[in-house]
Amino acid sequence: MIKIETKLPKEKKSKRNGKKKNGKRTSIKVLIVLGILLIFAMAFGYWLYRSVMSPNVQTAGGKDVELFIPTGSDYNQVKTILADAQFIINEKSFNWVANKKELPDNIHPGRYIVKDGMSNNQLVNMLRGGLQSPVKVTFNNIRNVDMLAGRIASQIEADSASISNLLHNQEYINQLGFNSYTIPALFLPDTYEFYWNTDAEGFVVRMFQEYNKFWNEDRKQQAQSQGLTPIQVSTLASIVNKETNMSDEMPRVAGVYINRLKNNWLLQADPTLIFAWNDYSIKRVLDRHKEIESPYNTYKYLGIPPGPICIPSLSAVKAVLNAENHHYFYFCAKEDFSGYHNFAKTLAEHNRNAAKYQQALNQRGIK
Repeated sequence: MIKIETKLPKEKKSKRNGKKKNGKRTSIKVLIVLGILLIFAMAFGYWLYRSVMSPNVQTAGGKDVELFIPTGSDYNQVKTILADAQFIINEKSFNWVANKKELPDNIHPGRYIVKDGMSNNQLVNMLRGGLQSPVKVTFNNIRNVDMLAGRIASQIEADSASISNLLHNQEYINQLGFNSYTIPALFLPDTYEFYWNTDAEGFVVRMFQEYNKFWNEDRKQQAQSQGLTPIQVSTLASIVNKETNMSDEMPRVAGVYINRLKNNWLLQADPTLIFAWNDYSIKRVLDRHKEIESPYNTYKYLGIPPGPICIPSLSAVKAVLNAENHHYFYFCAKEDFSGYHNFAKTLAEHNRNAAKYQQALNQRGIK
């Protein structure tokens, strides 16, 4: 009897079990590798999130910080400005985000408001997008365009020389409809919003737009009803401005000058003599001051001077447009030095008022 041993199935079973064990080991290795990769991915994701989205700006006292980037700056200069400001916590992460978002190729000048707690992403997006914050530019009580240039230059990037030179450029201001005498009339003292990196021409163009906006048809009609052009209104307003600081009295003072013009009188305005002499230390106008040869000498020449003697306030301009309708031809500072005036219809009445004021000046030793 022949025995046949059948071991082959056992061997197959053993190989099958080995393959299963090897497969399990491979799967475990793959899982381990995937796990490690996942950990690295999570770590990188966390680092990326912190680099991009986490707060990386800390300002002193949590207050907003003004950041000025001058025209023509490159990325290295911006980095220096940021380093000097000392509000970035981690400069390395900021530079990484800045380069990834191509900030070095997208530098925009301007004034930016940096807030406490901003992320790199927020700061880079603001700078890269040129999302600057405007400045409020204010001017008033300005004697001439050179003083105006200095005042404006302290508030925007344009320097005073560039503004002053433009306002003395005859060809340029002629194109706007002004000349060297009348150019102060272009400017209407107020508060305006500008981008900090505005240049000289940008400033003047904006003021020209504001001038045309102010002098609408209604105001032109008001001026015409007084027998004046807009520039003459500004010129007369500049005289009113120098005669009184009291806005509630300005329409009455304007009414006096309107009466003199309508009756073909000399304006005889003391502030025009001070302007003609270019001596603002004069406190008391004397007869000798009235002898100066100048188109601004309203004691010699009829009508309105060739241009404003200062940049008049809006209240003075509106006072001329709404001049009080009365019969006063004279006015004199009150003897109580309150800043207000005594008004008179006749020369005799005016002389009495003037005598009281002269006496008060003498008592105070003002010459």
